[in-house]
Amino acid sequence: MRYKNVMFDLYGTLIDIRTNEDIPMLWYNLAALYERNGAKYLPMELREMYQKYEKAERKRVKELHPELSYIDIDIAIVFDQLYKDKGVDAGAKLIEYTAKQFRKISTYFLRLYPGVEELLIYLRATGRKVILMSNAQSLFTMQELDGLGLTKYLDKIYISSDVGISKPDPEFFNHAVSELGLDKSETIMVGNDYIADMGGAYAAGLTGLYIDQEISSKIEGDFDAVEKIMDGDVYKAIKFFKRKG
Repeated sequence: MRYKNVMFDLYGTLIDIRTNEDIPMLWYNLAALYERNGAKYLPMELREMYQKYEKAERKRVKELHPELSYIDIDIAIVFDQLYKDKGVDAGAKLIEYTAKQFRKISTYFLRLYPGVEELLIYLRATGRKVILMSNAQSLFTMQELDGLGLTKYLDKIYISSDVGISKPDPEFFNHAVSELGLDKSETIMVGNDYIADMGGAYAAGLTGLYIDQEISSKIEGDFDAVEKIMDGDVYKAIKFFKRKG
């Protein structure tokens, strides 16, 4: 089977990333940013309110879409509400800047896995459509895609915060298949999570290629995938697609 359409997970598959939203420095710096813009919070107060509004927004979206098993939210709504609580009309640019600073401070490691660029170049050179399917926040992810030079290799980008659905809900995959008019028999999902990526793809009637990485969830039981690369070697994915023609 020659796969004409290749879907990719992002974090843990193409990008090796480590973040920590529990570090005190994050909330001290974020509180200082809010205060500079007229919204005064104590650091731990800000953290508590952030978590409260994130939880509330997830509940709101879930109630709007009870038919979905896995939803996602737009984190911009949370950052905006934190400004509104202090009487500040932040505006889109300030909210975006706040979100990007949040991500920058909480991220301590970010790089492409070895072989990723070569894989994407090969897929594009052989005429395959490359599609990103990421559980992520656009306000964080788009700048990281651009910064690591990935955007130019992607034919289409689907991010859960934009769609309102997240993996492993099969509707996340079906949304892309329907919008792009893909043939499921010619489409494969590449990911590092055996539930979100492989399980979700299988539930949507798609084939999966699994790449195990250090940050992958611990596998419990068996799962469906046409290929399983258990040592994290992305170059083996190139060999897989070369075998498929």
